[in-house]
Parts: sequence; structure tokens; C-alpha cells
Amino acid sequence: MVKQPNILFIMTDQLRGDSLGYAGHRDVKTPYLDTLAAKGIDFTHAYSACPNCIAARAALLTGLSPKHNKRVGYQDNVPWDYERTLPGELGKAGYYTICIGKMHVYPVRRYLGFDNVILHDGYMHASRYEDVPYRENQFYADDYFHWLKKELGADADSTYTGLDCNSWVARSWCYDEKYHPTNWVTDNVLDFFRRRDPDKPFFLMASYLKPHPPLDPPEYYLSRYINKELTPPFIGTWETKEFIEKEGRIFDSKTGPVDPELIHEMRAAYYALITHLDHQIGRVIQALIEHNLYDNTLIVFSSDHGEELGDHYMFRKSRPYEGSCHIPLLFSNLEAIGINGKQGMKIDAVAELRDIMPTLLDAAGRRDDEHYDGKSLLDVIRKPDDEPREYLHGEHSYGQFSNHWIVTKNDKYIWYSESGEEQYFSLEDDPHEKENLINADDKQERISYLRSALIKELTGRSEGFIDGKKLIPGREYGPLTK
Repeated sequence: MVKQPNILFIMTDQLRGDSLGYAGHRDVKTPYLDTLAAKGIDFTHAYSACPNCIAARAALLTGLSPKHNKRVGYQDNVPWDYERTLPGELGKAGYYTICIGKMHVYPVRRYLGFDNVILHDGYMHASRYEDVPYRENQFYADDYFHWLKKELGADADSTYTGLDCNSWVARSWCYDEKYHPTNWVTDNVLDFFRRRDPDKPFFLMASYLKPHPPLDPPEYYLSRYINKELTPPFIGTWETKEFIEKEGRIFDSKTGPVDPELIHEMRAAYYALITHLDHQIGRVIQALIEHNLYDNTLIVFSSDHGEELGDHYMFRKSRPYEGSCHIPLLFSNLEAIGINGKQGMKIDAVAELRDIMPTLLDAAGRRDDEHYDGKSLLDVIRKPDDEPREYLHGEHSYGQFSNHWIVTKNDKYIWYSESGEEQYFSLEDDPHEKENLINADDKQERISYLRSALIKELTGRSEGFIDGKKLIPGREYGPLTK
């Protein structure tokens, strides 16, 4: 009988798909992730179909699209009740399953099929208010905050940096580097390697909070970027400064800052968090080797969504542009599952977070093509022409920015459901979406085709986005589907 592989899934939060050395970024240095890419397969067109922390994790842990996992926007304190979850199904396949780091589910301590959860969700407003029940309050329920207070005293808190969890304000970490949450996740991963059951395969989700704000890298890493000339944000011909002029001085706005120095500090700190994360992933890789686990461990690397980082005058996520919805997706050490000769390859098939669950079930010998919207990416890895989909439908309930989009390997069509505004970008020629070609004469046939694809996807939705064969703007569109 073939021995089941261990599965190490390295999950990050708010990491852009382009902000990695192996992705060709000019500024960011990621030597350990570059190593994993050199020994694996990079899905260059991977997306988060509903790019926020909660909805993205629902897709990841259920293998379902937003309309089927019912989360099409961001809303806290909604119970997670799903028949099948990634750790639950891997547990049935004989795996010991553990998450170390961020879950962002509700209730806060719900395990969703994991055998164990060592939790750090980061600073979350909804879990820190005085009226939050004892068992759901981060001061008690979050393992990292509990540990930090034991280490540094009852007053210790990551908020001492003065930074908010959704802010573009940046500064260095206020304690020694060993107390940083990125180090804490890695320390607990290494401790798991020490105490694991050697006769049982494991599924380990190392779920790092960073580079999600607060933008608080250790001083060593910030110093590597703060004095460098960095690539500026991507601004095209179609944006206006309406929102940045209104909100660009608000520390937690949905725009980026207006001050050029603050823009530079934001980007420097974000990149510093990525390199810090990369070095901690290096510790994990070395530990796998030292524990004689590497050869039998499939390594998967991804993120829940991206970060606009000043592109198009915006900050955070939830919008349909590449900085927000394009994510890294990397499979390394495929030899652990019997796939040889696939090192250093790039695959341009359109992939999504929902594909990770069926892919890992397939890798574990428990393939299931019936219960999931996602597809096993092992098919396209084995046969690059066997692509999982022609296009992906993405969406996000987001007030005046509520959006639906269709993306392919080559282009993207966007419809803002509040206003009815449309956009079209040729990603093949314009990967940073600088020129909106919605009115280009030579693109109308293609735009009509993608619009019809969106109409097909929205047909039958309870919101009533479709009236006959037309898109109807202004329909009520909340973060949860019925």
C-alpha cells in the first residue's frame, strides 16, 4: 500500500499574487518561496472569487463557490455550519488535522473538523468589544494573545503599536521579533513536528496572519525596504481622485493615503512583512528536512485574497482588480504524491480557492467530484491542456463598490451592481488594468460574450440581478445569499 503523503498547507492573509520574487516582482525578496516555486508548479492565474477574509476561507474550507457557501461579502458573527469541510474529510481519510494560526470563523473556537486548532485570528474588532461573550472574546479565546500576556505581562497587546487591523499606517513591531505573530505561528509549527504521531499522516494548515495589517514588521525587515526606491502604485487612465481626496487622510479608509511619504511607508512595511514571512517559512522548510518529513510532504502555498496597496487610489481588498483578487497558488514537492518531472513550471489555467479542497482530497486518495464546485488541479498538473474552467465568476457585496466580474486567462469584465458601470480590461496586454476598454470598438463582441457569461451565472439568483436577458443595477445585495 502506498503511504499517504503529509500535507503542509501554508496559508497567508492579504498577500497579492504579484508580490513575490518568483512572480517577478521588482522589489520584494522571497528566497524560500522562490525555492518552493523552483521545485514545484505556480498557478499564475489563481483568484479569490469573493476577496475578503471570511468568504475566502469559506471557499477554501468547503470547496464551494460563494453562491453555494452563502458568503458573497463580509459579515462577522455568522455561524459556520457546513456538511463537509476540508479538515473533516481529510480526517475521514485517516489524517491528523491541525490548524495553527488564523481561522476567522464563528464561533471563534469552532474547529470545523480539525483535530486541534492553535488560534490567532489577529486583531478583530468584532471579537474584542465588551459585550462579546466570554468564550468568543479574543482576550480569552485567542491563543496568541493569551501566550503574549503570559510572556510579557497582562498589559501586553499588539495594539501597542498604535496601528489598526485595517489601516495603511505603518511602523516597526514594538516588541522583540520572537514575539511577532509570524514567529509565533512558525514556533508552533515546529513544535508540532516534534510531537506529532509518526505513524499517522498529517494535514497541517500553517495559517499566517501577515501581511494583513497592522503593517508592523520587525525593525530588521522594515529597514531593508524603507530607504529603497519602490515601484509606485498602478494608476491608469480611468480612475478619478474623488475618493482619495475625500478619505485619503483617514487612517483606516478604503483608499490609500494621499501623502507620498505615507504611501512609501505603507508599501515598504507591506513588503517587509512578506520577506519576514518568507524567512519564517524557511524555518519550516528546514525543520521538515531535519525531521525527515520533507520527501513525503506535499507543500501548498496560497492566500485568501490580495491587497490593493494604493493601486487605483485604493487600499484593502473586496474590489475586482488584480491587486485585490489575484492570489498566489503554488504546489511544491509533487514527488510526494507520485507526480515527477514537474519542477519550476507555470500553469496559466484559471484556478480558485474552491479548487484546493478537491485537489488535496485527490492527493490524499479520497477524490470526490460530486460534492464540490472546485476541481482537482491534479488533472491540469498532469495534463496542462485539461483546464478546470473557461472563466471564473467573482463577486462581492460592498456597498457602492458592490461588484460582479468574469475573468479568463486573458481578460476581465466587471459590472458594478449598484451603479451599473461596466469595465473591460485586456489582462494579456494590460496586467495592471490601467486602461478601461469598455468602449473600444474592436472589443464589443468579446465584451458581449463575457457579459452574457455573467448573465448566465446570475440567472436565478434571489437578488434579481437579471430581468429577462439584461443586467439590472440597484438590486438589494447583502453579504449573505438566501
